[in-house]
Amino acid sequence: MTSLCVRFMKYLPLTCLLACAALLTGQGKQTVTGVITDGECFEANHTRMRMGPTDAECVRACVRAHGSSYVLYDGKDSFDLTDQDTPEKFAGKKVTVTGAVDAKAKAIKVESITAAD
Repeated sequence: MTSLCVRFMKYLPLTCLLACAALLTGQGKQTVTGVITDGECFEANHTRMRMGPTDAECVRACVRAHGSSYVLYDGKDSFDLTDQDTPEKFAGKKVTVTGAVDAKAKAIKVESITAAD
């Protein structure tokens, strides 16, 4: 029995390290593709607000005039974005956002935003 305990203790630090790595990997870099919109029109439907002649202008106007924020809508969920500067140039457009995704909080810690096809 003692040799079993010694073996277990020998591998305990490695086991803990692997478990921690597995947990951190779950919050690693991911990509999500969707449309940059605003928190007021989070489903990228601008017919209700129509703050400008185009979706892009409506998004920007809602952010400026209503204190809304830029979000990414993937067709199902809306994600808050930590970067609120870069999305302005992609307002109303389909993009790919790379960063740490917190699915529970519906937020993305943005690493990069690029135009999507």
